[in-house]
Amino acid sequence: MQVSGRLVVLGARNIRQMENGVRSFSVRQPGRVLLASRPRRKPSCLMISRTLQQLIPVIQMAVGPVILISGVGLLLLSMTNRFGRVIDRARLLARELPGSVATERENLTQQLAVLYRRAQIIRLAIILATASVLLAGLLIISLFLAALLQVEGPLFVALCFILCMASLIGSLVVFLIDLHVSLTALRVELTQAGFDGA
Repeated sequence: MQVSGRLVVLGARNIRQMENGVRSFSVRQPGRVLLASRPRRKPSCLMISRTLQQLIPVIQMAVGPVILISGVGLLLLSMTNRFGRVIDRARLLARELPGSVATERENLTQQLAVLYRRAQIIRLAIILATASVLLAGLLIISLFLAALLQVEGPLFVALCFILCMASLIGSLVVFLIDLHVSLTALRVELTQAGFDGA
């Protein structure tokens, strides 16, 4: 048997298999020249396995921001509930304001001023917490894109993480300020009721 390029010269006997993965065939006439078929191509999973190996550590790193998103979501739920109660209380007092006498009007005005300030503070806390969640989501997307596209962007990832943590810390600080202001509103109401406190 002689092999030259893709031409194969076969002898009298039938040949069932060829070396190097060439597809099997049968020849019955001696000395006949036939075209050998191409070697079988095995499906390569090199790219898929390499991509999975790159994504596994990225998924492990993304667990932290995902937990952060769930935690900040619970914080946002608490803040929105407080914001709704402040708005409802302010509307209730605003309805009593037109028909009140001079003394009651002054007290209602003070309470409305405190409630309006609380609403502004809680709104700022909600904005900062929402920004923290958005930055955490952007951080997760940037991690996956960097792994898939093989692009190095440590400065962008670090900046997203720092801004995310800064927004969360700012939201918590503003939330503590709202707690302090809420005591001021309570003090005004107790003073109106004639309770001086300790």
